[in-house]
Parts: sequence; C-alpha cells; structure tokens
Amino acid sequence: MSAATDAEKLYTAIEETARLVGAPCSRQKVWPVLDAYQEALPGGGVVFSAQAGESHAGELDYGLSVPASVSDPYAHAVERGLIPATDHPAGRLLAQVSDYCQAGEHFADCSVRRGLRKLYAHFPRNLTPVAKLAELEAMPGAVAENVALFTRHGLDNVVMFGVNYQSRTVSLYFQFTAEGRLSPQTIGALLKDIGLAEPSAGTLAFAHRSFRANVTLSWDSPDIQRIAFAPPPGPGLELSKAPLPVGQELEAFVTSSPRAYDGERMNLFAVKWTRDKEFLEVCSYYQLPPGYEPLRQMTLHQEQV
Repeated sequence: MSAATDAEKLYTAIEETARLVGAPCSRQKVWPVLDAYQEALPGGGVVFSAQAGESHAGELDYGLSVPASVSDPYAHAVERGLIPATDHPAGRLLAQVSDYCQAGEHFADCSVRRGLRKLYAHFPRNLTPVAKLAELEAMPGAVAENVALFTRHGLDNVVMFGVNYQSRTVSLYFQFTAEGRLSPQTIGALLKDIGLAEPSAGTLAFAHRSFRANVTLSWDSPDIQRIAFAPPPGPGLELSKAPLPVGQELEAFVTSSPRAYDGERMNLFAVKWTRDKEFLEVCSYYQLPPGYEPLRQMTLHQEQV
C-alpha cells in the first residue's frame, strides 16, 4: 500500500473521528499535514486525542510520526508551510534538544481546527537529566528556575520534549519505572508547590500509576502552566475506571473511533491540572507500529508491578 493511499485512509478516519467528538474538520486544514508526513504513515504511529470538559468541546488532535528522512523537523514544517519561520528561540530549540539528546525519532501533534501545533523529539534510549536540558541556549529560563522543584519531587529524567509553535510553550516528559512511580502524597505535594488546582483523591490514585508525567512552561513566565500524568496505554480500557467523567461524546470516541489494527482497541487516559481545574485527556490509537515505546512501557510496568 502506498503512502498516498495511507494518507487518504487516515484523512477519512480523522473525518469520522471528528464527527464523533463534534469537531469541525476540513480537508484544507488537515491534508497539508498528512501530505507533509505521509512518507512515515506506512508502519508509523498515529493517535487521536480529545479532552473532557465544555471548554475543550469541538476539539480533536492527532499525532503522527515524522519521517526518519527529515533531519530538521522544524525546518521541514516551515518549508511545507505548516508553521511560520520565526527568530524566536522556539525556532532553534527542537534542533538543540534533538542533537544533545540524540533523539531517535520525532512526532508532530496537530489540531483538526488549527493545524500543526507541536513537534516532539523522543529519546527513550537516552534519558536526559532535566538540569542538563536547562542549560541549552534556547531553553526557556523557566526550566532552570524549576529544576530544584522537579528534582525535589522525583522528576529527574526527560524522555521526550515538545515545542508548541502556536502558544510558544515547551513540554518536558518525565519517565518513571514501575517501582519509581510517584506516590499520591508526592504528587499532591508537587501540585500544591506549583499552585495548581487541588486534586481529588481519585485523580491522585490514578496519577500514581503513571509511566510518564509532562509539564508545560513558557518563555514569558517562570510558572508551570500545566502538568499531566498518564498511566501506560492498555487494551479495552474501561470508562468506569476513569477518575473523572468523560462525557457522552468522548464515550463514543473511546469505544468507536477508527483504527487500522486487529485485536483489542488500545487507549490511554491522562489526568491534567492547570491553575483552576483538573480534567481528563483521552487518547485512542489509530495505528500501532512494531516496537512502539508506550506499549513496551506497558509491558514493563505489568511485569514490574
């Protein structure tokens, strides 16, 4: 099957998934992204994601692999007209992180409404201390200002790093082993120190099972804007086990969104906190490549628990 055929099938799946969550979807907005990354579609990872709550209604994001032949994902996105060129440090940062961490792969995160939003460098075989990343020239000063807080609460090793070119923010993804997961008490203390919304007992217990946590910061403030915790993905996740309600539209998304693989549907739930709320993100995998790192982590956590 050709890459172009895979891109057409993925576009159809995105259209169908957008209808499930009530999100507007136009070929004019989505196709340029699929065209830019279609080389990676045969065998590459693709995931759909949506967030619960009225403020996130009508939104659908999708993530996909960047072709291995693309040496500079930022430059490629600019060349294809997906994001504008900028002199802001955001335009230099991903390449610096990729070089320093010897990134093995990159991903693009996109919105059906707003196009390409983020690019990620992923380096699961070369976990990098957050204090080292803080030293990079283009890194927001907020990272260095929060290193002590991160390490005090057990957030040490970064496995993935993302740059949001629309909001000019960065996301650091910290990885945990099953025995090194943060306790509910530690997570609660972390949220209190950051000044985010007070968590419920259910969300803390859920977050304790996480294999990754990610924090969002910007160049404009030392404050941590958002933090999220995600347990490993799993087959046939039950909505009844989600720590927060997802709503009727996301129930359809979790159970009925298209997928290009056999066997049980693979989903991932993440709980997120900002300064004024806690909410749930739901991910449904459309395509799973061999050796997909989150699934490897699922297996490791199952073996270690």
